[in-house]
Amino acid sequence: MTLAYNPSNLFAVKVWEVEYRKTAKRTLIARIYQPQGAGPFPVLLDLHGGAWSRKDRYANEPMARAIAASGMLVVSPDLRLSDEAPYPACVQDASYALRWLKHKAKELNGDPTHFGILGSSSGGHVAQLLGMRPRHALYNEIPLPEAPNLDCSVAYVATRSPISNPVTRRAQAEKMKNTEMMKKSDTFFSPPDSIHEGNPHEILERKEKVTLPPMLIMQGGEDNNVIPPIQEKFAAAYRAAGGECQLEIFPGCEHEWTATPGPDADRSHEMVKAFIAKQLRALQKAA
Repeated sequence: MTLAYNPSNLFAVKVWEVEYRKTAKRTLIARIYQPQGAGPFPVLLDLHGGAWSRKDRYANEPMARAIAASGMLVVSPDLRLSDEAPYPACVQDASYALRWLKHKAKELNGDPTHFGILGSSSGGHVAQLLGMRPRHALYNEIPLPEAPNLDCSVAYVATRSPISNPVTRRAQAEKMKNTEMMKKSDTFFSPPDSIHEGNPHEILERKEKVTLPPMLIMQGGEDNNVIPPIQEKFAAAYRAAGGECQLEIFPGCEHEWTATPGPDADRSHEMVKAFIAKQLRALQKAA
């Protein structure tokens, strides 16, 4: 690695946007957060949440800016929403974005050998799927002609309130009589059986052959959308399969606490940076 990452660094950050992919319905944009320093910087792909049905590249801006300022090249892409295309469309977009970013990293002053993923809520679900299935033919179906041999391998996955088990999460929505959330799940997982194929927890339970990059899960203790037991069971299954999973519960916090300025949001930023630093140190030791 060409640059030692120090989470206490404070760089100025340049932000701009580029088109990264055209779909049948629109152009997908990637928002780039580039530290202004010598570099090259380790690279992080940030995947937005929104129950697969809303939000875009701006969704995680406070976290993206904070991490970029510590010396990470952060890129936040748009992903297709469920009313445009169901599962696995947004996973395919994220796969393309990651491969595109690997191809473009050098010209963006990023280190082309050190990549991680950050995902929030449904973006955490996508991050888990890519981390566990980096060479999945269906996810990598959209070709990148400029770099056809790249895959989605990453050094780590960091998440906030990931939908680690969409089946249990839909059951929770039904229990809460949250018909809107049930509809969002059903729209994304169409046909209905795809909710099992694209379920990170069930993938582990089926003992599929997967990759298990170190994973961070930050979870609100008062979240009634993705409830803490979902994450506890997933983390246990991930560890049982041989992976490292750091689960951190934020007492008193609901589903989207990181979007609200305050001590808990600040703590989440610092936790992600510390997690990344730990993983990059491990990579340096192994090199």
